[in-house]
Amino acid sequence: MINNHSQNFQSRRQIILLRFTALIIFLDALVLTLSPAVRARSWQVIYRWDHWSGVFLWALSFGVAHVALKRKHVKVDPFLLPIFALLSGLGMLTIWRLLPDFGLRQSVWILLTVLILILGLNFPNLLMVLRQYKYLWLTASLLLTALTLLFGTNPLGYGPRMWLGCCGIYLQPSEPLKLLLIVYMASYMADKRLHLTLSQSQSPTPFLSKSRLMLALLAPTFSMTGMALILLIVQRDLGTASILLIIYTALLYLMVGEKKILIAGLVGLFVSAICGYLLFDIVQIRVDSWLFPWVDPSGRSYQIVQSLIAIANGGLLGRGLGIGNPGLVPIAHSDLIYAALGEEYGLLGVIAIVLVIAVLTIRGLKIALNARNTYQRFLAVGLTIYLSGQSILIIGGSVRLFPLTGVTLPFISYGGSSLLVSALAILLLIHISACTEVQYQQEFNHKPYLQTGIVFLAGLILLSLVSGWWVIIRGDDLLSRTDNARRSISDRYVHRGTIYDRDLDPINISFGESGDYTREYLYPSLSNVVGYTSSVFGQAGLEASMDDYLRGLRGNSSSLVWWNQLLYGQPPPGIDIRLTIDLDIQQKIDQKIKDRTAAIVMMDNSTGEIYAVA
Repeated sequence: MINNHSQNFQSRRQIILLRFTALIIFLDALVLTLSPAVRARSWQVIYRWDHWSGVFLWALSFGVAHVALKRKHVKVDPFLLPIFALLSGLGMLTIWRLLPDFGLRQSVWILLTVLILILGLNFPNLLMVLRQYKYLWLTASLLLTALTLLFGTNPLGYGPRMWLGCCGIYLQPSEPLKLLLIVYMASYMADKRLHLTLSQSQSPTPFLSKSRLMLALLAPTFSMTGMALILLIVQRDLGTASILLIIYTALLYLMVGEKKILIAGLVGLFVSAICGYLLFDIVQIRVDSWLFPWVDPSGRSYQIVQSLIAIANGGLLGRGLGIGNPGLVPIAHSDLIYAALGEEYGLLGVIAIVLVIAVLTIRGLKIALNARNTYQRFLAVGLTIYLSGQSILIIGGSVRLFPLTGVTLPFISYGGSSLLVSALAILLLIHISACTEVQYQQEFNHKPYLQTGIVFLAGLILLSLVSGWWVIIRGDDLLSRTDNARRSISDRYVHRGTIYDRDLDPINISFGESGDYTREYLYPSLSNVVGYTSSVFGQAGLEASMDDYLRGLRGNSSSLVWWNQLLYGQPPPGIDIRLTIDLDIQQKIDQKIKDRTAAIVMMDNSTGEIYAVA
């Protein structure tokens, strides 16, 4: 009775979380549909409806998955499926917003991966099968990765050829390689620990030497991991190589508990980075753009600089889904999708996403600590390190905490291979969490697990702080940069204030409709005074010095500016400016000095008002 009650409680928690997730995705989809009207500030627009097909597939997939889990009558962690649903749903809508064709593909991938997850629930012996055939799975994955050296391709048509593809369907073998390497290491380490423990229990002086255990583990696991790393380095997939090295080091540390393993891992990562910098141009470019992004912001550092500008443009609350300009960030649907999320969901939005990743990290470690045996414990913590560590690595690259690595943000970035492997990781965690009846559990040291969790949670907190730095501290500097195209895009949607003479005759005006506003200069002879604003040539004169008023950022009430930024992601219509210039006098003076070398300023000495400058 107690067990059934616990299962029902977990099921109710899961359905509550899934309903809350569905509400978030539905509201986001609604905002995306209305975004053209919001941006144009008019109901006479073409609305976006195509992404609702993806929302339907998403809702159907996770609804069926919840029912399948409930019918299993097992006690599973209630957070795993909702976290998968939330992150994949946010990623799907963001991809639909950026590239609708890719959004449709991602929606289909979500359907397929959730179906695979549901099928996997029907194999309770899946964990044991993976353990028994660990060498077969890993060898097959290594061979598949090696095939990319001969038959590899790139869906973009350029760059490293790390995919195997046919008929428009591509697989990146390095993605399942991460998962199967974790399975191999967890299986081997568990078997070796049990073997050494039994051997020493029969010895006259039973003692499990850490050095002996380390030597027993290091040779076979390092050889298999080394083969994987060599393949990835030859492929120039250094991001995945970094993830594998982090996973390998962390699992060894959890197995042995020696801090010198962590030091060796850090040294190895540092040495690998130096070698990569010296051997590969792509690593040199990424490291240089990380260390010196402002030296070449329109060239080698364009990607990271635009990522930072997008995050800063999001502010605290974001521009709103479909209202920002994340398409200005290169590869925003994949490598830099965090920047797209930051621009449209804001600082609070991305911190909430980081918090969800932190919850996944905590739940994964809890599953590991409560696992029924050593194998499942190592497997659970390895999967958690993979999901959390890769998230930290790619988000850190987006906010310039680390160099860009090119790995995906689990569950969120575009890519079928990445989504499938992330879903399989959730499937394995579900199976491990369902094993609640402990038959035999060897005593183990909890401290390394807690320390590992603290490190990864500290990394996620640091990501939030760095994101806040770019938004709050450096935001104004980033948004005022001349390579921020969002200013000129905003001028097309928000009416810029008119510059009048003293009699309210227009000098510089904006005409057209929202989305197509154009600046016109009615009296070019005054350009040396009133200046110009151009997406190509920048700004000059009064158009530059009075820009905040003409754009509506100043002169309007702070509440009006805040409301327009919140609702439209743009400032309110600009403030008109009235000059002391008199166009009638100005025209007469211009005619007088026509074809002559002269300069005239006419002003009222009593007031200081300037009537003409010629």
